[in-house]
Amino acid sequence: MDLTTVAVIYCIAVGIFFLGLWLFYGRREFSLFEDARRKSTFLCAKCDLIYSAAGRPEEWKCPRCGHENAHLRY
Repeated sequence: MDLTTVAVIYCIAVGIFFLGLWLFYGRREFSLFEDARRKSTFLCAKCDLIYSAAGRPEEWKCPRCGHENAHLRY
Protein backbone atom coordinates (compact mmCIF):
# COMPACT_ATOMS: atom_id res chain seq x y z
CA MET A 1 0.00 0.00 0.00
CA ASP A 2 1.26 3.42 -0.82
CA LEU A 3 1.17 6.45 1.49
CA THR A 4 -1.87 8.05 -0.21
CA THR A 5 -4.06 4.98 0.31
CA VAL A 6 -3.06 4.73 3.97
CA ALA A 7 -3.79 8.43 4.48
CA VAL A 8 -7.22 8.13 2.85
CA ILE A 9 -8.11 5.06 4.92
CA TYR A 10 -6.96 6.85 8.10
CA CYS A 11 -9.03 9.96 7.31
CA ILE A 12 -12.12 7.85 6.59
CA ALA A 13 -11.65 5.90 9.83
CA VAL A 14 -11.27 9.10 11.87
CA GLY A 15 -14.34 10.58 10.15
CA ILE A 16 -16.43 7.47 10.90
CA PHE A 17 -15.23 7.53 14.51
CA PHE A 18 -16.29 11.16 15.04
CA LEU A 19 -19.57 10.59 13.19
CA GLY A 20 -20.30 7.69 15.53
CA LEU A 21 -19.52 9.81 18.60
CA TRP A 22 -21.74 12.60 17.30
CA LEU A 23 -24.66 10.23 16.68
CA PHE A 24 -24.23 8.45 20.03
CA TYR A 25 -24.12 11.60 22.16
CA GLY A 26 -26.85 13.30 20.12
CA ARG A 27 -29.28 10.44 20.66
CA ARG A 28 -28.25 10.16 24.32
CA GLU A 29 -28.90 13.84 24.99
CA PHE A 30 -32.22 13.70 23.15
CA SER A 31 -33.45 10.74 25.19
CA LEU A 32 -32.22 12.16 28.52
CA PHE A 33 -33.83 15.57 28.12
CA GLU A 34 -36.95 14.72 26.11
CA ASP A 35 -39.30 14.86 29.10
CA ALA A 36 -37.79 18.13 30.26
CA ARG A 37 -38.34 19.70 26.83
CA ARG A 38 -41.92 18.51 26.57
CA LYS A 39 -44.28 20.32 28.86
CA SER A 40 -48.02 20.07 29.38
CA THR A 41 -49.98 23.19 30.25
CA PHE A 42 -52.78 23.14 32.79
CA LEU A 43 -55.48 25.60 33.86
CA CYS A 44 -56.83 25.08 37.35
CA ALA A 45 -60.63 25.00 37.34
CA LYS A 46 -60.73 26.00 40.99
CA CYS A 47 -58.28 28.94 41.32
CA ASP A 48 -57.62 29.84 37.61
CA LEU A 49 -53.85 29.33 37.90
CA ILE A 50 -52.03 28.46 34.68
CA TYR A 51 -49.10 26.09 35.31
CA SER A 52 -47.04 23.48 33.47
CA ALA A 53 -45.57 20.07 34.18
CA ALA A 54 -42.68 18.22 32.54
CA GLY A 55 -43.54 15.27 30.35
CA ARG A 56 -47.02 14.48 29.10
CA PRO A 57 -49.19 13.72 32.10
CA GLU A 58 -52.95 13.63 31.54
CA GLU A 59 -53.72 15.06 34.97
CA TRP A 60 -51.68 17.06 37.46
CA LYS A 61 -52.38 18.68 40.81
CA CYS A 62 -52.43 22.46 41.05
CA PRO A 63 -49.44 23.76 43.04
CA ARG A 64 -51.58 26.46 44.66
CA CYS A 65 -54.77 24.69 45.73
CA GLY A 66 -54.10 20.97 45.08
CA HIS A 67 -57.05 20.49 42.70
CA GLU A 68 -56.35 17.85 40.03
CA ASN A 69 -56.79 19.20 36.50
CA ALA A 70 -56.65 17.79 32.97
CA HIS A 71 -54.09 19.29 30.59
CA LEU A 72 -55.16 21.89 28.04
CA ARG A 73 -55.77 20.76 24.49
CA TYR A 74 -55.19 23.19 21.64
